[in-house]
Amino acid sequence: MPQIRAVLFDFGKVLTLAPDPRVWEQMRTISHLSEEELHDGYWKYRDDYDAGILTGDEYWRLIAGESISADVLRDLKAADVALWTQMNQPMLQWVAALHQHGFRTGILSNMPDAMAEGIVAQFDWIANFHHTVWSYALKLRKPQPEIYAVAAEGLKTPPADILFIDDKPENTEAAEAFGMQAIVYENHDDFIAEMRSRGFSYLLEPESIVSA
Repeated sequence: MPQIRAVLFDFGKVLTLAPDPRVWEQMRTISHLSEEELHDGYWKYRDDYDAGILTGDEYWRLIAGESISADVLRDLKAADVALWTQMNQPMLQWVAALHQHGFRTGILSNMPDAMAEGIVAQFDWIANFHHTVWSYALKLRKPQPEIYAVAAEGLKTPPADILFIDDKPENTEAAEAFGMQAIVYENHDDFIAEMRSRGFSYLLEPESIVSA
């Protein structure tokens, strides 16, 4: 097995936890939509939003109506960022340790424009990653193979030397088909066990890692 020289992370449900139900309720209040209306609209148009086909304003107007005000649009976009940014502290601590010891890291996320802008503005630690790929900017989405090529090129690392971590099996399968190593993240205890079983224990101990 190739020596891993870079770790590539999904954002939502890997670096962060599951969506915050309290924020979802706030979005219902802001939008004046029922649970069914918000849920159906939110997911019906989400792939196009992630792929940059829709802007944040266009996305939310499709869900909440063309007549919603600029203030409501602003609040919905801000709430959407809050929905997905309950931090996964064990993963962030590991990322910080990798950075401290000079290990190459990246983010590859299906992420729309307003979300990416809000996350970058709110979390200065994003700048510590060597490369970030937000899907909207490329008009691509995981699991399209082209997006993995952009991530590998940005990390300046051969695909076989990259470990990709994502919460969706279809995305890790596409990464493996592209030539990367990959692990599905479901919870932190299972992730640690999988890392050890796959022979990646050395990555969990960054003080032993020699910078590539």
